[in-house]
Amino acid sequence: MELDYQAIGLRIRRLRKARGLTQQSLAEISNQEPSNISHIERGATKLSLPTLVNIANALHVTADELLCDSLPAADAVYHREAARILSDCTHSELKIITETMRALRESLRDAGQAE
Repeated sequence: MELDYQAIGLRIRRLRKARGLTQQSLAEISNQEPSNISHIERGATKLSLPTLVNIANALHVTADELLCDSLPAADAVYHREAARILSDCTHSELKIITETMRALRESLRDAGQAE
């Protein structure tokens, strides 16, 4: 399986913004050039393992959280992410989200059987 550099970049961007960091501040914390952070977030460049580790440390996440789109064994990352998303939902929001997830799962499984 190839690494999905766009997905990695998107995860880095989301985490950076969630922590209130600019590209400049993430670059400083992770010992990168700001232009490199921009290229990484757009998926326009392949990042090295040391760069990945520096960025993960700067964002206070594990590498699997950045790589989970390319790691079939990283389901726990998605479970944690879903739990974080749901953690501050109201009862009615939880009901709607649960119904939507159930319908989506059934649709995905039906589509898989049709192939």
